[in-house]
Amino acid sequence: MRTPFLAPTLALAVFLLPVLPVAAQEGPIRDTILRQIEAFRADDFARAFTYASPTIKRLFGTPENFGAMVRNGYPMVHRPAQVEMGELREIAGNLWQRVRIVDQAGRAWALDYMMVETPEGWQINAVQILPAPDVGV
Repeated sequence: MRTPFLAPTLALAVFLLPVLPVAAQEGPIRDTILRQIEAFRADDFARAFTYASPTIKRLFGTPENFGAMVRNGYPMVHRPAQVEMGELREIAGNLWQRVRIVDQAGRAWALDYMMVETPEGWQINAVQILPAPDVGV
């Protein structure tokens, strides 16, 4: 009798369905973030700006303004010593990619990148610096 196995298999398939679309986007999302960081390392703010969402482009207007904001507000992203991708999560209908960056001074930072899909592909809609975890708690 194979019927008893159908219910667990169907339940597993239904459980995995919501996870599959997020996991399928992981590669393209990570590539977008890494390409933008690569552009920052080269001081190619025009190229880095292409990975920003239309909202970010409207907010800053030019690659030069965008580059100044990154240099001043996100120096760890402008010149990272190390970049590691963490978990991709869906929160309130938005995809957030966790990124761990070690800056030139050796300090570790956790950032969340909010991603949006556009006709040009995945683009970065926000970057949030996360608070440092408590030590010794």
